[in-house]
Amino acid sequence: MFVQGSTSSAPTLNASQNAKSEVIRRSANYHPSIWGDCFIIHNSDNMRTNVHMEEQIDELKEEVRAMLKSTADNPSLKMKLIEALQRLGVAYHFETEIKEALKQLYDTHLGFDTDDDLDSIALRFRLLRQQGYKVPSDVFNKFKDKDGDFKATLLHDVPGMLSLYEATHLRVHGEDILDEAHAFTTTHLMSMVTHLSSPLAIQVMRALKQPLHKGMPRLEARNYISMYQEDKSRNESLLKLAKWWKYLDFSSKLPFARNRIVECYFWILGVYFEPQYFLARRILSKVISITATIDDIYDVYGTVEELQLFTEAIERWDISTIDQLPEYMKVCYSALLDIYDEMEEEMSKEGRSYRVNYAKEQMKFLVRAYFVESKWFQGRHIPTMEEYMHVALTSSGYPMLATTSFVGMGEIVTREAFDWVVNEPKIVQASAIIARLMDDLVSHKFEQQRGHSASSVECYMKQHGVSEQEVHIEFHKRVTNAWKDVNEECLKQTVVPMPLLMRVLNLAHVFNKFNDKDGNFKANLVHDVSGMLSLYEATHLRVHGEDILDETLAFTTTHLTIMVTHLSSHLATQVMRALKQPLHKGMPRLEARNYISAYQEDESQNKSLLKLPRLDFIYIRPSFDERGMET
Repeated sequence: MFVQGSTSSAPTLNASQNAKSEVIRRSANYHPSIWGDCFIIHNSDNMRTNVHMEEQIDELKEEVRAMLKSTADNPSLKMKLIEALQRLGVAYHFETEIKEALKQLYDTHLGFDTDDDLDSIALRFRLLRQQGYKVPSDVFNKFKDKDGDFKATLLHDVPGMLSLYEATHLRVHGEDILDEAHAFTTTHLMSMVTHLSSPLAIQVMRALKQPLHKGMPRLEARNYISMYQEDKSRNESLLKLAKWWKYLDFSSKLPFARNRIVECYFWILGVYFEPQYFLARRILSKVISITATIDDIYDVYGTVEELQLFTEAIERWDISTIDQLPEYMKVCYSALLDIYDEMEEEMSKEGRSYRVNYAKEQMKFLVRAYFVESKWFQGRHIPTMEEYMHVALTSSGYPMLATTSFVGMGEIVTREAFDWVVNEPKIVQASAIIARLMDDLVSHKFEQQRGHSASSVECYMKQHGVSEQEVHIEFHKRVTNAWKDVNEECLKQTVVPMPLLMRVLNLAHVFNKFNDKDGNFKANLVHDVSGMLSLYEATHLRVHGEDILDETLAFTTTHLTIMVTHLSSHLATQVMRALKQPLHKGMPRLEARNYISAYQEDESQNKSLLKLPRLDFIYIRPSFDERGMET
């Protein structure tokens, strides 16, 4: 988990141990944090939002509620408004209204039978799928000709193609029509992009690189840095966490380990950005940060004998065992127990301390898996793919993080929810497959260079006698199927409410690192750019068996790619962005910043709707007391 680096050796930190024997240790030579102490020394001039701003926000919220009511007889306009709210990152203010609107739309099938606009149909399909409604994928049959191919006119509709491409990523098993749509939109969006104007071209390229449903909702690192530079309040969001990490002083005490506290905080913003989850955010940020250090101890620095002691100490979860550990492990072990003690103290205030026990047990499962992989490396053992995945799905960190993500989420979480998540339901298993296989594809060469246990790539190559290229093809198929499992589970009724399912899904977004290219389709369609873009987005909500959405995804992808350089700036930006990161696979809060810029250029923009997210970004930033504690 979170592994990258190069080969070298580093001395042990314990002088007394060195006197007894020289231990050759691996080191990944991780570069120092690029952020330095900027989040500690920075003093923002921004003060907590005043009463006037709160009043402005309340007024704008009422205006938007009025807009939602006024569109009751216009389902297409209502869908556009809901999409704008979601992409602008302010939909959480209107959860009840949006839920009611989408339920009404689903119950009455408004628009699916009478509407022939690809953008509208694909958007409607995607929004309903995201809400958990299993909309039948045959709604896209109307966009095929008598030969079973997509109509040529679709290639003129880039937004529609793009919307369908996004929708196909929500397909489940058995939806062959969405598999076809995915291949179709992908192929054609790729061929279009160079012919689209700037804004649309950017949307298409983004969606092709990172579909919404499979990416960190809303941003990649470059976009985040740009956003961060423009929003000084974000420095304050990191202040407490940065001070805590600086106090631990791992950079000098454990120099072999990564210092990625800012990146960890960014990842957790992808899981939940909403103000009410500040405690959950703080807990998970600390846990993921210490987990990265523990991972480095197992992967890079510790000997088998030391790691056995460390594993046993974590199993016992007792500070009295610390004396058995080497000095460098004592630092990490003490910090680990402190984090969970703090977590337990917070939960005890709410009468929910039982939650911490679930989190602890998942951490124990994780280090056991780390230890098995370390022994594999030391013994030069290359397991079968089945043996590897049994351990590696746990070592991905996904089950532990999914469980821990529930701890600080308030009253919505029940014992039943924890029992559900720790029993690794299909959505957790599938998400762990995505996390593990995609991480291995990206990092396995790095890891093998510096010395690491065999990854799934090496295991599969040895077991099946195939090339690395064949492994990539097979793993992308497996990941595509895993996404279908994720989508399918989101459409089922469970004991877990949707806000909790969204944390599991958002973790999958955070871990996702790949592009979908599931074949191609005839390039004989295209002209409605908006429709093509909407169709492209819609394809990312396809499930198994929806062939038409697989075809549509390939179709819209190819033609949006071709079109992008010939579109006006605003539309080209949208297409390029969607191709790089489809709506359904992005990180909603961070992408909102991108959409705000795009929305303000839209001729049909609503000024009140545009003003609300701008104020909202300022208003929901955490506040801190004099100790740097988020309040």
